[in-house]
Amino acid sequence: MELFFVLDLLGTMAFAISGALVGREKRLDLFGILTLAFVTAIGGGTLRDVIIGITPVTWLTDLVYFYTILGSVVGALLFYKYLDYLRISLFLFDTIGLAVFTLIGIEKGMSVGLHPIICVTLGTITACFGGVIRDILSNTIPIILKREIYATACIAGGLVFYALYYLEVDKDLTYIITSLVIIGIRILAVKRAWKLPYSHA
Repeated sequence: MELFFVLDLLGTMAFAISGALVGREKRLDLFGILTLAFVTAIGGGTLRDVIIGITPVTWLTDLVYFYTILGSVVGALLFYKYLDYLRISLFLFDTIGLAVFTLIGIEKGMSVGLHPIICVTLGTITACFGGVIRDILSNTIPIILKREIYATACIAGGLVFYALYYLEVDKDLTYIITSLVIIGIRILAVKRAWKLPYSHA
């Protein structure tokens, strides 16, 4: 099984769990929880595929994504009592998904020969858009619209990815380093309360 496919499933699982945890926190019914899990897991990838003209979109042609999301929701609901700190668990899975889906989006862009800037943009869209839909549906201001370091972490990770790519670093190592950079930036940003500047105009 290719590492790319494994990463895609890992990101799908992480975002599905984060969506399910938000649904649980908002006290939604089972349908609401499933809805948040699905849109979080496939929202960004769906928009990415539509933008670059991949139709039907990936998750419509391979049921493994459906089963991965469904299994992730079941696991999150069965074991949520063991997730002592719900917000920490949500943050953890959301951050993992952010890192993995940034890589997936970049690779998808590269596979159709797009410019590096566009590929990094696709990576950011893939990583962030599902969370935007999740937050809107759960009546929360999307993280990406706040001053938190969120999409910025994806962009920074994308720049690191291309630096390693042009240095001809091993692809698997590039994936690992890029993921750690995104996760590290996100964790440090929250822990140290890093914020983007805002306009005084």
